[in-house]
Parts: sequence; C-alpha cells; structure tokens
Amino acid sequence: MKKFAFLLVSAGLSLGALAPIAAAEPRQVISHEKLWMMKRVGAPQVSPDGKWVVYALVEPSYEKDGTVSDLWLVPTDGSAVPRRLTSSKAGESSPRWAPDSRRIAFAAKREGDDEAQIYVIDLAGGEARRITSVPTGAGNPQWRPDGGAILFESSVYPGALDAAANKQAAAERKARKFNMRVYEHFPIRYWNEWLDDRRPALFVQELTEGSVARDILSPTTLARVDGFGGSAQGDGGVSLSPLWSPDGKEVLLTATTERWNAAYARVNFGLYRMPVAGGEPRLVTPQPGEYGDATFSPDGKTLVFKFNTQGEAVYDLARLNRVAWPAGGAATPVAPGFDRDAESFAVSADSRSLYLTVPEAGMTNFYRVPVAGGKPELVIAPKVGGYAGISIAENAATPVLVASYGSAIHPAEIVRIDPSARAHRNLTQVNVAQAASIDWASPEHFWFTAKNGRRIHSMIVKPPAFDASRKYPLLVLMHGGPAAMHADAIGLRWNPHLLASAGYVVLMTDYTGSTGYGEEFARKIKLDPLRGPANEINEAADEAARLFPFIDKANACAAGASYGGHLANWMEASTTRYKCLVSHAGEVDLLTQWGTSDFSYGREVASGGPPWGDSKVWRDQSPITYGNDWKTPMLLTAGERDFRVPMANTLETWATLQRQQVPSRLLIFPDAWHWITKPEDSRQFYREVDAWLAHYLKGAPAVNGGPVVVKQP
Repeated sequence: MKKFAFLLVSAGLSLGALAPIAAAEPRQVISHEKLWMMKRVGAPQVSPDGKWVVYALVEPSYEKDGTVSDLWLVPTDGSAVPRRLTSSKAGESSPRWAPDSRRIAFAAKREGDDEAQIYVIDLAGGEARRITSVPTGAGNPQWRPDGGAILFESSVYPGALDAAANKQAAAERKARKFNMRVYEHFPIRYWNEWLDDRRPALFVQELTEGSVARDILSPTTLARVDGFGGSAQGDGGVSLSPLWSPDGKEVLLTATTERWNAAYARVNFGLYRMPVAGGEPRLVTPQPGEYGDATFSPDGKTLVFKFNTQGEAVYDLARLNRVAWPAGGAATPVAPGFDRDAESFAVSADSRSLYLTVPEAGMTNFYRVPVAGGKPELVIAPKVGGYAGISIAENAATPVLVASYGSAIHPAEIVRIDPSARAHRNLTQVNVAQAASIDWASPEHFWFTAKNGRRIHSMIVKPPAFDASRKYPLLVLMHGGPAAMHADAIGLRWNPHLLASAGYVVLMTDYTGSTGYGEEFARKIKLDPLRGPANEINEAADEAARLFPFIDKANACAAGASYGGHLANWMEASTTRYKCLVSHAGEVDLLTQWGTSDFSYGREVASGGPPWGDSKVWRDQSPITYGNDWKTPMLLTAGERDFRVPMANTLETWATLQRQQVPSRLLIFPDAWHWITKPEDSRQFYREVDAWLAHYLKGAPAVNGGPVVVKQP
C-alpha cells in the first residue's frame, strides 16, 4: 500500500483526494480536444551516474505559438516529483548528459537565434548558456568523454571547408536577389522539403572561453565526393549519426558516397571512423549495406550497431551486429537467428548484455541478449502496449534502466525497469489521471488463417459505453507503410479510439508486408502490392464478424492513409462491399507515384522492374486501371506540401471519381504535408471523417457545400 500511495503523491494527488473522484465521476467519451491536449512525454535520457532522467515534455495548444516544450527532470529513485528544467518560448531537442552528470546539452532556436544552436545548462542552477554560433544551425550534440568539448552536426555550403567560409557562403546566399533551385542529380526532395546543395558536416566546439567551433569533416576527401551524404532520419532531416570513440580521439559517422545513385540503385552507407585532430575517414567494417544506431559498450571494447544488406527484396531486416574496438573489421551478428527488429537497444553498465525493445504482433516487448552473442531472452511481454527508447546509466553503482512505456489507452510515461523482477514502475504520472477518466479499452486481438495459407493478426477497438447485445457499424482502418504494423499505442493521426467514439467498431489488420512478424512475411508483398493485402483485410472483416456478433459487417466503411490510402483506392477499384471509403495521401496510379514521389527505385523493386519493362504489376495493380468499375462513395484528403505521395495522386483519384459520377468529397490542406499536424486542421479532419461515416453508416444528412461546422456549446 505504501508503494501505491507514493505513486499518487508523486502525481500531486493524495489517496483521500483520488478515491471520491474515481467513485463519483463517470468515465468520459474521448474527443479530439481530450486527445490533442494530453501532454506528450519525450524519450528519456538517464544521467551517467544513474540519479536523474531528463526528458522533453510538450504541452500542446490549439492557439498559434501556444504550444510549450521544455526539458524536465525526475530522480530515478522516485524520491521526488518531476521538475521543469527549462522555460522558454523555444522548444528544446536532443538533450544529452555530460559525463559528470551535472550538465545537459541540447539544441534550441531561442530568441535572437537565426538557426538552432547548442546550449548547455547546469543542474546547479542558472540560465542555459549558448555555446555555438553557426550560421547554418547546430543540432544533435554529443559530449566528448572527458566533458571538455561537444560534437554537433550542421549543413554547410559547397566549397566551405571551414566555419569562416561557411559563414561567408551563408551571407552570400541571403543576399541573392533571385529565388531558384537547380538540380543535376536525384533525389531533389524529401517528405515535405526541397533539398538544397548543402552537405552534412561535423563540428567540434571546445568549452574553453573564446573557442570557436571547428569543422572537422568538410576538409576531408570523403566529404568532397560528389555523392556524399547522410542517412534520412524518420520523417524528416538527414544525419551522419556521429559519436565519439571511447578515448575521445576519434569520431564515428554513418555516410554514403552513393547519394546520387538513388534514381537507379539502392544507396549503401558506410560506418566510418576519423581522427578528430585531422585525417581521412576510413571504414570501420567493410560490408556494404545500411548502418544505424551505433553505440559503444561502457567498457569501450565493443561497438554495437544495426546493419542490413540491401538486395532486391522489398524489405531487409536490420539486425544487431558488433565489432571489437578499436580493431574494427568484419561485423558479427549478435543474435543470428532472431527474426525480429530491435527497435531500440542499449548496453548494460557491465558491458555484458544488450536490452532491446522488439515490436511483435501489435505489442513491443522487452528482451535481453549477451553482447558476446546468443539467443535473445524475453524479459517482459506486457499485457498491453509496450516499451520504447531504452536508456541505461553507464556509471551507476547498481543497474538503472529507464524507458518509455505506453499503450493505446495509456499515453507514454517514463518508467524504471527491473529486469530481475520482470516489471517496471512509473517515474512520471503526466497523463495517468486523465487517461483513467476516459471510457476506452485496450484493443482485442485475434488471429486467423487467410485463404493464401498465411496466419494474419488483427485487433479490434470497441466504442465507449459498449454493449455486446447491440450491432455496431464496422470501420476497417488500414495502416501505412507497408513495412509497419498496427501497434497497441496511442497516436494523434487516425486514432482508433477517436474514430470509434461515434459508435463504431474499428478493425485493424496486419496484412502481408507488415513488420513484427519476421523478415519473410514483410517481403512477401513484392509483386503483389495491393491485391493480396486487400484480400487479407477483407477476409479479416469476415472473420471479425464471425468472432464478434456485435459487428454489423454489412454496414462497413474502410479508411487509410499513405499506403493505407493506396489500399483504400484499391478497395474502390476491386470491391463494392463497403458503403464508403476514406483515402488520405493515397496513390491511384503506380506510374504517377513512381514519377512524382521523393524516391522511386524502391518502387521499381516492389513492382518487378522499371515502368518500361515487362512487369505487368504497373498496370495490373494500379487502381485507376479499373476506373470503369468505381462505384463506392469516397472522401479524399491530401496535404498540398506532401512530396512522399504528391497531391497529383489525389487529384487523379478525384478526377476519376468525378468522371464516373461517384459521390465524392475532396479536402485539400494547404499547410499540411504527408500528415496533418496543425491542431485546428487535425480537428477539422476528424469532423469531416466523422460526418462522412455518419452519413453512410448511420443515415445522417449528407454534408453539402462548405466544410463541416460543429456548433460550440
């Protein structure tokens, strides 16, 4: 009872205050406002001595410039509630602990900064101090092992071999009287950005008074190779993923010299090491492929990283590998027979074990494997949700492991994990009370064998005030990717509970091509990008209706975004089983998508060759091929700034629907890119989707003319 009382006190509540609230107040229906306004807890970073965790906390707002993002601090022993460490209008990113566990470096664009710079704050008190002044900005700070300097990234202009030349080039660009982009090689854009001619660079900033940041990479031959570049990071930005060697005399980076091959081949990346004092980078390990997430064991004897070959499969599983340090050489797999992705990992303080978070069938489990190699051991398989962002204290007297933990009904919180007890306890309680006040339940899982013989996993989400004796309309929600999975995790885009809140059962199926089920399952989508997965989704709807009598299969709609939008368009072309469809950022013609997207070669691999080859996939599995058969009413949405699935696809879908006189509605969000991220745009998107579903599944009046307007109470 004492432990439970502590958790309540740490959340700012008492036992006496909480009990009457829980007993008296009924749980509320989820709304966009309740979901959007939940605070968002960032990935944890534990101090080297194991005493503290720093994390970013976003406090959202619907008002322009109203969102607040600051760094917060919480002790790992749970002896005190979290406290705000920074307080400024600008958000901080990439917090990193100094080796002394007293200082934290971070990137921020504060008042007076033209671009983001690196700041350092001392836990002893006082304001954060800016330590860089780079005209092209600074990010991703990394402390030298002795704490006397910081390595960081920037993008520099061609020919700028030092900081002074880069400053001059930046000034010259700013003074130009014309505005023009020039390209001679592919790629030219990424997600929502036009790429320019700047190149990634690495700087070292000594922390002595009067020191100026030094560009250590641009003068090298490697950095001047035509195709030099960094690797794409998630949904935006490019990084060299730098880190210091254990002795602080070298820097490691991940880079390519094949960037301009992207139009006709896979782009390989190398893991390089270079002396900080000056010299040419050289490969750590010779295997061509793709490297990522490199880290050293605390004893400095082993370098661990993710690596995958890049062949002609549509998906290559990134596996954990290791090399001895400082020798380098051929990489050795850590867990050769493990057919799952280590989404995040960290090395234990004694350098003997790796702890992994592993997505599997909607969950994210916690594993352990010896650094020397072996079979991963499942440590924790949570009943709901899963873990992310492991961070381990390198110098703590006793093991300190922290991570994020959350689920579809529990927004992520910072937790401390006890592997021996196979359990965790919360260090933060940011959204616990609010989440408990909402009428929602964890997804319910089921499996079935599809007609093609494959075992397929699905989940359903039930509406609030659920009554098993009733019949509920079905909303089939299709995930993007396709190399992704439906996860038991909370999200703002296409949130299944928010979609279910109007009285629908939401079905989520991990079709062939999804991750979390092994490399071969993800690869089987090659040459069958739409038909096979769509058939499995339709079979899942049939199976769900068989298993759950409360589902009204005859009263169903299907919806999806990105690759899920591709599938929605395919449903339009291939079936009339749904009363309506919703497609966001969906391709309608494989050729249009190949020619206008921000990458193209991977689409050739998936379709069996270039469009002018002999592969029938380009036409056979393009929804527009079957335009004459389109009949299902469809809501289309797109971001005008989307370069991954350019708006041309949506306009082509719209033209076909209008040509065939299919009831349809088109929503264009001028400020959105691949995702709708602005709060009011997001709220309006959900209003429109809800009104569309209500008309076709509940007989509500159709929306005519302008946008859906919801009267405020």
